[in-house]
Amino acid sequence: MTAGGHGGADELDFWSFIRLAQHRLAEEHGFGDRLATELLLTLNRASGIVTYDLEAAVHRPRGRSWSGFRLLFVVWLAGPLEAKKAAELTGMSRAAVSGLAKTLVGQGLLDRTPGERDGRSVLLSLTERGRREMLETFQAQHRREQEWAGVLTEAEQRILIMLLDKLITNRDQFDVRGRH
Repeated sequence: MTAGGHGGADELDFWSFIRLAQHRLAEEHGFGDRLATELLLTLNRASGIVTYDLEAAVHRPRGRSWSGFRLLFVVWLAGPLEAKKAAELTGMSRAAVSGLAKTLVGQGLLDRTPGERDGRSVLLSLTERGRREMLETFQAQHRREQEWAGVLTEAEQRILIMLLDKLITNRDQFDVRGRH
């Protein structure tokens, strides 16, 4: 049933669902801040769509996952670095980085060497093959990024970055859970 009482779920698209959700949350459940709900649902949806597109168009055809690309990308540009730091920069858990690193080492893209700090730390670095693959992969990704960003003017891109940065930077004003 839609917000107006007509039609069913089959008739909903993303934006009509947002309107339905806002209406039902406010009218039936007393949640009045409709804009906050719309903002976070839209942000989550946009992030999911872009991530899925990049993975499907660029990374899966090359036999990589989005997570694999993220780890290789960080090590490519910031490495060699400790697995702990790679987890922080990718936004993944240390366990996820550890498992993924093992796979990428097995594929000849990453090297793992003992860290200098203590016996438990591990340094990740790209192999020569990994560097070649990242350069080729990022060329394709960058073309796709330009297509996505191209629907916005340069000024709109900068404003969106500024707004997202403000949202992320101010998360310390409340008890945010998860990886930073």
